[in-house]
Amino acid sequence: MKTQNVSNATYCAEKFQNAEQLWFWFLYSKSVQNGFARNKIISTRKPCELLDVETLITKLYLSGQITEEQLNVMKRFGDKRRAPHQYIWAENKAADLWRRAMDVLGCAAKKRGWIE
Repeated sequence: MKTQNVSNATYCAEKFQNAEQLWFWFLYSKSVQNGFARNKIISTRKPCELLDVETLITKLYLSGQITEEQLNVMKRFGDKRRAPHQYIWAENKAADLWRRAMDVLGCAAKKRGWIE
């Protein structure tokens, strides 16, 4: 856990377990920030800010590591709060795109210390 000192109060930042957890947290937190989510309580501190994740996703997209098609799948299923399922025929291609995007996001987030 990453410890930070903010205005004389020390807290421990809880790392994400994987890229999916990071992505779902990011989308949910963005919806809270934009006033779309009902529950506005985010209980634990995270090792990154929303802008950090947004910047990382942008860099991965601009460098060609994540495609527009992958971003669309990430957004569509992120809004559903679930990953596409590889054994559901209609979601098979989306599941492959999702998995590859999560692998890229996971590697980049681990380098930054956001994932355990």
